[in-house]
Amino acid sequence: MNTLCERLIIVSLIIIILPAIAMSGGAQESALPKVVVVTTGGTIAMKYDPVTGGVVPAVSGKDLIAAVPGLAKIARIETCEFSNIDSSQMTPEMWRRLSAKVQQILEREDVKGVVVTHGTDTIAEGAFFLETTLVSTKPVVFVGAMRSASELSPDGPANIYNAVLQVCAAEAQTWGVTVTMNQFINSARHVRKDETTNVQTFDSGEYGFLGYIVADRVIPFNTVWLKQKLPLPDSLPRVPYITTFAGDDGSLIRYVVDRGAKGLVVEGVGAGNVNKDVFAAIEYALAKAVPVVVASRVRRGGVYALYGDTGGGSSLVKAGAFLAGDLSPYKARLLLMIALAQPGMTKARLRTLF
Repeated sequence: MNTLCERLIIVSLIIIILPAIAMSGGAQESALPKVVVVTTGGTIAMKYDPVTGGVVPAVSGKDLIAAVPGLAKIARIETCEFSNIDSSQMTPEMWRRLSAKVQQILEREDVKGVVVTHGTDTIAEGAFFLETTLVSTKPVVFVGAMRSASELSPDGPANIYNAVLQVCAAEAQTWGVTVTMNQFINSARHVRKDETTNVQTFDSGEYGFLGYIVADRVIPFNTVWLKQKLPLPDSLPRVPYITTFAGDDGSLIRYVVDRGAKGLVVEGVGAGNVNKDVFAAIEYALAKAVPVVVASRVRRGGVYALYGDTGGGSSLVKAGAFLAGDLSPYKARLLLMIALAQPGMTKARLRTLF
């Protein structure tokens, strides 16, 4: 009799306790922040294809997340597949649509932030485009991989884990859009890709890293000192980017101007200098009301009005050209495109951006 009573008591306790445990686990899970992972493709989503003899897009967003152990312990993950392409195929128009999609996600009250998986070839440009056009101040972390899922030690899973960790970290809430790879956190404005195959490929030059991720901690180093914001336009104008070289006669500049370029970025030498023939071609563009921004081929430093001879930075400014400052020519092109798409954009307003 006692044995029967004891069994009934045990069964009753199990019936009462198990739902409570389940509810407790569910409550803990719902208390975790929600992070949306927006996938666009890139090496991080590629596998080796024996037919082509190289890696090709092959991994879905859900497959990417499934390959990251421990992710469910730090956040509730939702995936959104935007595209699955090599980032060499990315376009400013695609980044415009990506910015609109990410902004839409960030407006949700239940979302802590967004992780964007992206190919490394153009990830720096994509991050800068979103940094410039997003309204939300919630964290957005761009992440990719230098090794595909088929390689011996793919870096994608760890990079995704760190990106989600960063979105959730209190120390990372004011950085805006970053590129976070190989544990290092870079600002969207200053990050560049410096290695074609090595996992430690991104840095921010003399501006330094924003922070570092180790042992599930975000260690901040720096703050973001400049964010240039413009509304996301409905369309983007045609703005070519032309590099100059020794002996350049400026004919390429005249060519794109005559074929309808709405703006132009010229990659000069040194601190933003061009030869006399290129200077004449820039004057030709300016005379046709085509804004010209001059950047530099040099990795570090900026573009300044230092030299007064024909084609020097000072003479270019006097002629009406703009200087890119510390922006790479690629990012200067995107900023000019976004700026020229703004209603009523004037030369004076452009001067505040460059």
